[in-house]
Amino acid sequence: MKSLTTLLSSLVLSLALAGAAIAGETVNINTADAATIDRVLLNVGPAKAQAIVDYRKSNGAFRSAEQLAMVKGIGLKTVEKNRDRIVVGGARVPAKATAAKPAPKPVARR
Repeated sequence: MKSLTTLLSSLVLSLALAGAAIAGETVNINTADAATIDRVLLNVGPAKAQAIVDYRKSNGAFRSAEQLAMVKGIGLKTVEKNRDRIVVGGARVPAKATAAKPAPKPVARR
């Protein structure tokens, strides 16, 4: 009886964690730790999540979700599957986001 209770408790916890990710949870890929990235993003396990953190430490903050594809083991399909879960900076990355726009040219002042 005790093992059945333990099994049911584990199942309920697993479903609760899965439901949290399905319910619109997002992750800021510039600030999150590997465990959070692993939990929130689909098809990203602990090793890939750690690779994201390591890449960020070596190369600086991500400016777009597409930059995740620069991390070994992360492809554009994975980025697209997670589009609504990825936050870069303070806001979600729009579904039709393109590469970062170049900065406007400075205006000459006299």
